[in-house]
Amino acid sequence: MYKSEQLAQHLKQLIENGTWPAQSKLPSLREQAEISGFSLMTVMNAYQNLEAQGLIYSKEKSGYFVAEQSKNQTPQATTLVSLNPKIEINSLVFKYLKSIQSKDIVPFGSAFPDHHLLTPAKLLQTLSQMARDRNSYDQTSNLPPGNLALRKMIAQRYAMQGIATDADDIVITSGGLDALNLSLQALTQPGDYILLQQTTFYGAWQAAERLGLKVITLPEHPTHGFDLQAFEQIIQHYPIKVCWFMLNAQNPIGFTVSDDLKYKIAKLLHQYHIHLIEDDVYEELYSGLNKPLPMKYFDSNNLVLHCSSFSKTLGAGFRVGWVYAGKYSEQIQHLQLMSTISANTLIQNALVEFVSSHHYEKHLRQLRQRLEKNKKRFTQYLKQHLGQCCEIYSFSGGYFIWIKLPLYLNSLELYHQLITQQIGVAPSALFNVLENNQHAIRLNCSFEWNASIQTGLDTLIDSILNIQIQS
Repeated sequence: MYKSEQLAQHLKQLIENGTWPAQSKLPSLREQAEISGFSLMTVMNAYQNLEAQGLIYSKEKSGYFVAEQSKNQTPQATTLVSLNPKIEINSLVFKYLKSIQSKDIVPFGSAFPDHHLLTPAKLLQTLSQMARDRNSYDQTSNLPPGNLALRKMIAQRYAMQGIATDADDIVITSGGLDALNLSLQALTQPGDYILLQQTTFYGAWQAAERLGLKVITLPEHPTHGFDLQAFEQIIQHYPIKVCWFMLNAQNPIGFTVSDDLKYKIAKLLHQYHIHLIEDDVYEELYSGLNKPLPMKYFDSNNLVLHCSSFSKTLGAGFRVGWVYAGKYSEQIQHLQLMSTISANTLIQNALVEFVSSHHYEKHLRQLRQRLEKNKKRFTQYLKQHLGQCCEIYSFSGGYFIWIKLPLYLNSLELYHQLITQQIGVAPSALFNVLENNQHAIRLNCSFEWNASIQTGLDTLIDSILNIQIQS
């Protein structure tokens, strides 16, 4: 247990046994450091831990006070709050991405679906035809906010889900990550507080590090995926400027939040006037008949910027994304002209032709079916061989499986061991900066089953089981 957790547990006992009654003022951070012998940073982390659990609250320029404790209060998942951390994840992500680039690596750590399932022949044919037409390279009509015909088609797809959208609300970007980064840059200033899911796509951590933002984290709910009670507590006590959430086929864990929870999240965003950047790049990779609704559907106050991309359905070579920017459209275009300028002109034109045809919907249906079939086979095999020592999380939609390892097994160490055997996995250190949450891996299970895939899984399984025996 870390020092801040030890101190938080001790202070919690003082509150629960009445030593510190409700509304009493706690010692200041400096006083508590002198009393306990811990550093000022350790004390601050302990206080923030208690505050996130609703046990204490802060008053500006007055300090910390004990909160009223309801007798009927039900236990909740522990909320680990990371306030103004020194985020240093870019170097780790860079080294990781470089390590899995080789074609010899079994790509369980890849963020993209199996490329054999993507880039349909009709799209390549369309691209080839356009590549011979000089007019396809006309940059003028494809500069920010992007190709008008493509923006109209994206707006129509929103309308099909009951979200009234105009082409002027859409800005075409150089991929989903570009859309997310531009949105965050448009809504924040260095030093602002943002709220991230505790375990989330590493691009969010990288953006926070680059923009000098203070990060607070929200834990996953063990049942619902999203801890609404903890969310409300945090936004009550901290000056959150922006949330960055992924609520459909969440990366890396894979859960999809229910419509009822999304509606309640939207109400709280409106109540506290907090913006949400919605990362929804896996929106088309759902399972079943009904496409999950985005948070944008529940947004009646223009607080949600919805970001998505074609790269997860058509391949990394078609890295064209967009943001439903609404009133922030012009500001995002200004930022875009100072950075990526615009998405590839030829690809924008090819997408207009392909997405407007029946071939795109046919491709999506086939892709969803194959991903679901592959994921089921991976899940069955992993549960059969690792079910006794690991927790296997395989949710509907997407193509990731989240494996919680035994606590004695560090995911980063497992990753390093496997990469020497030409097998890539994504360790939880990429998605969660808290040192005591490094016991899980993300597995890409989009691949068709073959000898190489089974051998790779067997090596992964043997590595985990051998470490278990040694322990």
